[in-house]
Amino acid sequence: MRDGLRREVIVLVGLVLAVDLVFGAVYFLARLRSASDAVKLGFTVLWTLATLAVVLRGLTRLRKARQQTPSTRV
Repeated sequence: MRDGLRREVIVLVGLVLAVDLVFGAVYFLARLRSASDAVKLGFTVLWTLATLAVVLRGLTRLRKARQQTPSTRV
C-alpha cells in the first residue's frame, strides 16, 4: 500500500473513532440515557449522519488517492 493510501486509511479510521468518542461522551454527559425516545432517536440520527459524512469524505479521498497510484497488478 502506498504511503498516501495508508495515510488516508489511518485518517478515516481516526476520524470515525473521534466522531464516536465525541458522540459517546455527549450521550453520557448530557444524560441522554434517561431522555425521551424521540430525543434518543434524534441523537442517533445526528450521530449516524456525522459518521456517514466522515466515511463518505474518507472513501472519496481514498478513491482519488488510489486512482493517482500506479497499479502494480499483472
